[in-house]
Amino acid sequence: MQRIKSFVPFVLLLLTVISIGLATLVEEFWGTRTAQETIYHALWFQCLWGAVVLFGSIILYRFRQALNWASWGLHLAFVLILCGALTTSLTSQKGMLHLRTGETMNRFLTEDGRLLPLPFTAQLNSFRIVYYPGTEAPMDYVSELSCLKDGSKVAEGSISMNRIMQVEGYRLYQSSYDEDRQGSWLSVNYDPYGTPLTYAGYAWLALSMIAILFHRRSELRTLLSHPLLKRSGILGLFLLTSLFIQAEPLKVVNRQQADSMGYKQVIYNDRVMPLNTLARDFTQKLYGKPSYKNLSAEQVLMGWMIYPSEWQKEPMIKMKSEELKAELGIQGSYCTLEDLFNTDGTYRLQALWEREMGSNSKLTKSIQEMDEKVGLILMLTEGTLVQPLPEDGSVLRLSGMRVQAEVLYNKANFSKILFMVNLTLGFLCFFVFLYRLLNKTPGSYINDKPFRVLIWPITLIMLMAYVLRWYIAGRIPLSNGYETMQFIALSVLVITCALYRKLPYILSFGYILSGFTLLVAYLGQMNPQITPLMPVLNSPWLSSHVSLIMFSYALFAFTALNAILALCLKNREQVELLTVISRLLLYPATFCLGVGIFLGAVWANVSWGCYWSWDPKESWALVSFLLYGMVFHKKSLPITRNITVFHWYMLLCFASILMTYFGVNYLLGGMHSYSGA
Repeated sequence: MQRIKSFVPFVLLLLTVISIGLATLVEEFWGTRTAQETIYHALWFQCLWGAVVLFGSIILYRFRQALNWASWGLHLAFVLILCGALTTSLTSQKGMLHLRTGETMNRFLTEDGRLLPLPFTAQLNSFRIVYYPGTEAPMDYVSELSCLKDGSKVAEGSISMNRIMQVEGYRLYQSSYDEDRQGSWLSVNYDPYGTPLTYAGYAWLALSMIAILFHRRSELRTLLSHPLLKRSGILGLFLLTSLFIQAEPLKVVNRQQADSMGYKQVIYNDRVMPLNTLARDFTQKLYGKPSYKNLSAEQVLMGWMIYPSEWQKEPMIKMKSEELKAELGIQGSYCTLEDLFNTDGTYRLQALWEREMGSNSKLTKSIQEMDEKVGLILMLTEGTLVQPLPEDGSVLRLSGMRVQAEVLYNKANFSKILFMVNLTLGFLCFFVFLYRLLNKTPGSYINDKPFRVLIWPITLIMLMAYVLRWYIAGRIPLSNGYETMQFIALSVLVITCALYRKLPYILSFGYILSGFTLLVAYLGQMNPQITPLMPVLNSPWLSSHVSLIMFSYALFAFTALNAILALCLKNREQVELLTVISRLLLYPATFCLGVGIFLGAVWANVSWGCYWSWDPKESWALVSFLLYGMVFHKKSLPITRNITVFHWYMLLCFASILMTYFGVNYLLGGMHSYSGA
């Protein structure tokens, strides 16, 4: 009976995790409102959280003698966070305030349609949109506001993305604006009790995590002094060209002239960039590769610009859909621009679009994809795609070094080269390891010099590529799926460099994992253009929030690979060593994920006025955090002491990480989705 009671809070927590996962699916198929009413904001869901706290507290009291003060602090932090969330739901007021320039308002509209009074009168002095220099890409939305009380001005200032105004306990956030730009919509948030309590929980959580890492009675210290680790000598664990096809005769600009044009600066995709970037993007979208036959991207772009009548006969527009090919009577994988028009000049895709419109079929999506390519060509030939920099100096030009850096980055194609090199070396390294292991060769871990030597230049090249992208973009590259995958690959390589001397089998894991990560980035985005950040992403919170979470993903990936290897091995000592290593990696991985989640919550509160909105990405990140957190409770969950169960559980947990990143990004959507990035 005693043991059964120990399981109760974890059974309840598992039910909570399942409920959260199901809620994201409900939201996808039946809408956000349904998910909130039936699960997130439902009384039974709140009671479930309350039961977790109640029974968890009982178990904590039972094991009070075995817990150190750091562990007590960690669990207290979770109680504070949940109490803060409950306080927010019971006492906070949220709504919208609409102001027109020069007008005043002393009431706001709540989420449930009520008009509530404000203790002050707000007046909109002006609203403006700030653009990135020389482009039409919004950099920020700014409302100039004055707040009056009893005829006196009590506050005055600017409200913009990531910059709020706080008056009389009410926080005002920039939300939207009127089409004529004479009005502004502001989010209103009044939460004087819940937010401070929740923030106190976040701070206490971070301090407790740090304390656990250094407390002399923590399990981490016990693991670090494990005999197998001493024997392996790893007490310093945490110290850390494609073939060209002969081109047919085409009217093109000569290679030297075209290459020189690649350095000319233009405005494209709301950013100042060298023409080389635009040309590669144009050629990539049309042909599926950054070059055509033996012609450079600049030659292709300028060929279409100067000799459109010749190039429209060239079969270089990639067509993937077999159904669309059949509809148009096109053979092969490529078509010409002429193939898409009838002899009388009518657009052949138009009739298909009108027939399929509203069906949401695969053919409809294929038509849209082809239409985008045709539109790109027409924009180029009509002179609207390439926009040169104005001569009056109104647009800030890039430095010569920055232009050179971007052209170098484009031509190097780091992701393609590194994923091929890393996967090749990774599989070779793994096969050598298996051969030594199966043949029981003394010193069965991989220690071959070529693999150990090559990991360093590969890591340095990956670091150089990442820093180069950082320099080109003028910001930390963590804003879309391609960039976060690059960061994960870099993190994996750095971790591999830190661990491989004492754990040589990790060498093959590092190569393979970084290779697959770069492959996903390459296939998913094919080196997308580096664009300005959305206003809300132009925040110092972005780098810390995303980088901590991405680093935790890299560490979790190592525990998953450890699990696969441990489940395949028969040698008890080797399996136990892998188990110890995974348990060690779980500490920094889970802590980084937790801190990253709560830093994101603070960022959301600063930007949107709500620190938790049950967005699918938030929900699945929390699911992952809770699942990984359960495995630390070996006393309450003795089944996790079983090595086989532990490693299978690690694989289950990593499935939630895959869902958090790929499933949400490409299936569920939400505010955090990178599918369109």
